[in-house]
Amino acid sequence: MQIQSHIINSVPYFEVKDSLKEVITFFNNSTYSHVAIIEDGRFAGTLSENDLATFEKEKNIEDYRYNLESFFVDKRTSWLDVLEVFARNETNLVPVLDDDGYIQGYYDLNDVVGVFIDTPFFTEPGGILVVAKGIRDYSFSEIAQIVESNNTKLLGAFITDSRNEVIQITLKIGTTNLNDVIQSFRRYNYNILFGNNDDQFLEDLKQRSDYLDKYLNV
Repeated sequence: MQIQSHIINSVPYFEVKDSLKEVITFFNNSTYSHVAIIEDGRFAGTLSENDLATFEKEKNIEDYRYNLESFFVDKRTSWLDVLEVFARNETNLVPVLDDDGYIQGYYDLNDVVGVFIDTPFFTEPGGILVVAKGIRDYSFSEIAQIVESNNTKLLGAFITDSRNEVIQITLKIGTTNLNDVIQSFRRYNYNILFGNNDDQFLEDLKQRSDYLDKYLNV
């Protein structure tokens, strides 16, 4: 997926010698969390709006150089890695640099998320399935094989959580044979955390429980 067409040039950047008053004015008139700072034309870092409350507005950016953050991407950075930069740095604006350290523009979080939402993972009809397994025991090739062996298409998959040696994976699959896919995952010792269709396994358990209750009450 190409996202270079979403680089924006409408957001300014500032020189280290500029006054903090200019940066404060920028943040007061925008919803952005960060803005890029340059020195001698090249990227020097980003300044966070959250830090401004502790600054003396009469000073220059140079006086707070130690507060600059160093995150950025280049035009070759994949859209998933760009999303990771957004998340890791809790920002909604990421500078895009060329190989010489000059700013080419920015990525806006809303634009990149919009590209993600337009992918078949979201737009194609299908079911959502969330599975979990030991971090050393799962593989994406196995997951694809489980889904496709039930004559169902795997539309997308990504890791949504990882803790205590357990990995959680969210899948988007075709709408056919969802219950068969769920049962196959159970046979491969995956824990089913969520499935947005009727789970025949749980229905069977309920029916058996109801039958047992009736039997005991005879």
